[in-house]
Amino acid sequence: MEKENNRLNLPVGIQRFEEIRKGGYVYVDKTKYLVEMIRKGKIYFLARPRRFGKSITVSTFEAIFAGEKGLFKGLYAEEFMKDFEAGPVVRLDMSKVETGDGIDGLKASICRQVKKIAHKIKVSVDDIASPGDIFDDLILNAYETYNQKVVVLIDEYDAPYTEFVNDSDMAKSVRAVLRGFYKQLKANEEYIRFIFITGISKFARFGVFSTLNNVEDISLMPAYSEICGYTHEELVGSFPDYIEDTAQKMKMSANDLVKEMRKYYNGFTFDRECQTKLYNPFSTLRFFSNKAFDNFWIESGQPLFLAEYMKKRDLTVEEFRNLPISSDFARSPGDMDETTPQGFLHQAGYLTLRPGISDELSLDYPNTEVLNSMSELLAQNILHGRDEDYTRCRSRMLLSLMNRECNLFMDTLNSLLASIPYNDFTSAGKQSILINQSSMTVQEWLYRSNIISFLRGCGVVTFAEMHSNLGRSDIMLSHKGNVWIIELKVAKEGEDPAQKAEEAIRQIEEKNYAKAYPDAFCIGLAIDDAKRQITELRVIV
Repeated sequence: MEKENNRLNLPVGIQRFEEIRKGGYVYVDKTKYLVEMIRKGKIYFLARPRRFGKSITVSTFEAIFAGEKGLFKGLYAEEFMKDFEAGPVVRLDMSKVETGDGIDGLKASICRQVKKIAHKIKVSVDDIASPGDIFDDLILNAYETYNQKVVVLIDEYDAPYTEFVNDSDMAKSVRAVLRGFYKQLKANEEYIRFIFITGISKFARFGVFSTLNNVEDISLMPAYSEICGYTHEELVGSFPDYIEDTAQKMKMSANDLVKEMRKYYNGFTFDRECQTKLYNPFSTLRFFSNKAFDNFWIESGQPLFLAEYMKKRDLTVEEFRNLPISSDFARSPGDMDETTPQGFLHQAGYLTLRPGISDELSLDYPNTEVLNSMSELLAQNILHGRDEDYTRCRSRMLLSLMNRECNLFMDTLNSLLASIPYNDFTSAGKQSILINQSSMTVQEWLYRSNIISFLRGCGVVTFAEMHSNLGRSDIMLSHKGNVWIIELKVAKEGEDPAQKAEEAIRQIEEKNYAKAYPDAFCIGLAIDDAKRQITELRVIV
């Protein structure tokens, strides 16, 4: 492929190392980590979210062990490749395994994958129906055919398993099949030169690889925290032309663009010290291609699957902000059938590590893109099936903020509140208060968290509990140059909503919440808990 304007092209959606290197695409050199792994060890496991560069890492390993020396010219691994001995490579992509035809269909699909690999590397295998037996046959026959130990690379090892996170019975059946398949790695270890395994999560690792007990898990090792994803320095150094072009298109300076990119797309952390923050490659490349701050990554991360997961468990977005966890939890979150929601969301990439108190850690959303995407997903979940759908509510909300139309603002929020299922007030609400150790009532917490999530899902810059010298406002938002300061009160049984609205607006004035924003639009809202609607609104004029 020809270079665009004599520059390297963007490898959007390209996961083959050979294609990137031969096709004139940008490649951010990660080969030093791969060389180090080959020199130091034999069996490695790496967990990373979807679209984070796992497949290109596997493909690069494949090129190294296949002896494709010409592909590494100018890269860190070039010198290493000069005297490197090539050999047979078995590369499995488990995301290609079909899971829609039950367990028998799963087994047949795995066997077909193994046969395709055997054909590719010119090794014969018997026509065996058992995935484990045919995998055993492939490894042994490859060793005998080439008289060399075999390299085994497994991409997305847990893909067939994680598809059934909402169906625990099927998940257990799939895990049993995979356990029988992967245990051949241990059984054939004497014939294997090197093993590299990637997956979205560690959920299945402990059940599936229970017999392979000498795997080196590099998922949280600081030394390998940058093996996938782009650091800020790599972003600036590898994409200067695209930064300049995008900045011109968006009518801003290159420095300002990079600052905004850092807020919107940077922030994924994969080391226990939380020292390195990374950009997701997929979002970064899509941003440069589209030249717009949109939410790209979650679109590739099975949003319907995630929506079902959150809806089934009555989860809200705000309950996972700055959530304390232990270092042990980060390292061993537990199996999919037993892990907590924060364990699932962390391993799937929707939450990332942050420093905690003392030696502990916490979880939070990695960046604006993921937080807004999760918020939008929640709002769509709540409004699903109603005549007044998410798209219409979003349009009305943005119009109300731009024109400071209080009644439209209140009506739009009431459409959202009317859609929150009743049981959320007893399940998600209580859970949220417990997790966040908040002094707010269940009702107030749930109302506020859903309103904040809806605003973020609309693309509105929204902050909860913004600090002033005398206290913290419930909500501060900014849209099209308009800043709103919002205080929310809930009128429970026997309380007057009008008095609550007056109390809210008085608090904004007494606590000086708007001091830093002289032109801010300050409103107090009162929700009648019996009606679950905003019935009173006051404005500082």
